[in-house]
Amino acid sequence: MRIGELARITKTKTETIRFYEKEGLLPRAARTSANYRSYGNEHGQRLSFIRRARDLGFRLDDVRELLALADDRSRSCGAVDEITTRHLEEIDAKIADLAKMRAELSRILTTCEQGTIDDCRIIETLGPCHSA
Repeated sequence: MRIGELARITKTKTETIRFYEKEGLLPRAARTSANYRSYGNEHGQRLSFIRRARDLGFRLDDVRELLALADDRSRSCGAVDEITTRHLEEIDAKIADLAKMRAELSRILTTCEQGTIDDCRIIETLGPCHSA
């Protein structure tokens, strides 16, 4: 199949497919006599794996490691657990940071008196921004 069909089937932009090829996450496609890329089912399966991992927030380096582990079916899944645990810890840290940001924004919003910008506590809290 051509890149457009692979893109349609996997709901992936063609530029993204080319990027994953360039990064070595997706094997380079064979070329037809007309020099079109020719993809097989294995490309679609691997691309679906990559997309799902990315949808779950795994970084490209993590996806690369997960693919290498998936390619060696005899290995222990302990390494997969380590990557996933590390990713969960990163997610938990982001959630904690977001909760702090939400609390701060909520706090400063309660100081709003619906006056003019000159009296705006939110702008004041963010700091000086006057242009020269």
